[in-house]
Amino acid sequence: MSGLFITFEGGEGSGKSTQLARLAARLRERGADPLVTREPGGTPVAEGIRALLLDPARAPGALAEALLMEAARAELVATALKPALAAGRVVLCDRYADSTLAYQGAGRGLDPAWLAALNAGATGGLKPDLTFLFDLDPQIGLERRARAPGRPNRLDREPPEFHARVRARFLELARAEPARFVVIDAARPPDDVAREVWSALDALRTRS
Repeated sequence: MSGLFITFEGGEGSGKSTQLARLAARLRERGADPLVTREPGGTPVAEGIRALLLDPARAPGALAEALLMEAARAELVATALKPALAAGRVVLCDRYADSTLAYQGAGRGLDPAWLAALNAGATGGLKPDLTFLFDLDPQIGLERRARAPGRPNRLDREPPEFHARVRARFLELARAEPARFVVIDAARPPDDVAREVWSALDALRTRS
């Protein structure tokens, strides 16, 4: 495989990061050299923005939060994603533009058209070839997060209604672009989820 952009989306505790790591390991076993990255983050500048955004001691307003996310995205796309894809690598990204539409749009209540315009500017029009959406009841996801090591981040502490809006918007986005999204029941055992991820990737390779 070459020049393939795959994103992993979902709510808190959905297991997307675990599945990304599993897919990366399987690709490496087959001789690929995937770029594994995340949003916000993936570059020194963007990682600094990530630390600010997720710090429970800080509380940027919704508008500032969205603009910081887009700044991190622009840096990641320009300095990491586009060069890797141009070199023919597989890129696996933990969150991307869809997360802004879900979290800052549905979660924070910002205008979706404005956010879409910001996304277009920050990404330069770069869209994923495939997006996995790990769908899970937010309550289950937050319970998983509570059991995980480390302290809760700022998003973990949002009320249940916030997370319900985020999940609903993710599902709306998937329905709007069924050719790009693969919606996965993230409540199932991780091995079952991993098999579905690999099968979807195989199907994309066959279509290509």
